[in-house]
Amino acid sequence: MTREVTFVEAVREAQAEALADDDRVFIMGQEIGEYGGVFRATQGLAERFGAHRVRDMPIAEQSMLGAGVGAAVMGMRPIVEVMFMDFIACGMDAIVNHAAKMRYMSGDQLRAPMVIRTQGGSGTHHGSQHSQTLESWFLHVPGLAVVMPSVPQDVKGLFKSSVALDHPVLFIEHRALYRTRGMVADPLAPIPLGQGVVRRWGEDVTVAAIGKSVHQALVAARQLEEEGISVEVIDLRSLVPMDVDLVLESVSRTHQLVVAHEAVERGGWAGELISRVVAEGFDELDAPPLRAGSRATPIPFARELETVMICDERLIARRVRECLGLVEYSV
Repeated sequence: MTREVTFVEAVREAQAEALADDDRVFIMGQEIGEYGGVFRATQGLAERFGAHRVRDMPIAEQSMLGAGVGAAVMGMRPIVEVMFMDFIACGMDAIVNHAAKMRYMSGDQLRAPMVIRTQGGSGTHHGSQHSQTLESWFLHVPGLAVVMPSVPQDVKGLFKSSVALDHPVLFIEHRALYRTRGMVADPLAPIPLGQGVVRRWGEDVTVAAIGKSVHQALVAARQLEEEGISVEVIDLRSLVPMDVDLVLESVSRTHQLVVAHEAVERGGWAGELISRVVAEGFDELDAPPLRAGSRATPIPFARELETVMICDERLIARRVRECLGLVEYSV
């Protein structure tokens, strides 16, 4: 059986199922209890499971994440919500130097099984300190999984896998997707991390993306189809682990690659994927792979300025044309 739900409903259901299935699971975050979360991702959960399992915390990300690490080491399976991804910078020590390294430094005697939920991204005009997508920071941290779903079914399937892991997972949601809708299977099996999916088959160029950028890539693909260009769109679904093999298989057929993300292009994870493809599949490429990312500037509050600097379907389509040699490449 399948049913239609919104993205944020899928987030809420995924957490409710985790709480119901395992008494060790509890949620910590700011305004997640009676208020139900800034984007209503925890609405009704405190009433259903009690305040001891859906815990409101003060505005102190380092302390909250540190408490989550401690609870995980002591046998619990916390879900820690960081209200805006920008605020995760306040808790980097707990994530990077403790949660991610605990298992290694203890010789597997201690583990930190926790899910760090956060949301970010542009489109709601929250300005420079509330609109960033910072997933690329965390690809550089061994011991930490990074997940970024694009559709409601993947929210639930990937969350099931994330909660079951014995190491920390950063679970990132793009807020512009919260009201989008999609079909969800019931019951739904866990979706393994590191298993991407082809969202659209094509012949001329591969576009790899994640999160909201997958939807933008699909829009670009439909537009380019009118120009006679066939675009294959891959949704990676997780960045650590990353399904490089799926991208390589696609490139072996299309022989062109564009990687798209809303994160700033400079230093973004697109460069990591492209380097892997060049190293392992160089002979399959007919042209240099290209990145489609946002400009290296703080995100403006004004809608018009935000639109200019953020990677969207227009930039993705342009990069595809550039990759195919139809227009001149421009930075």
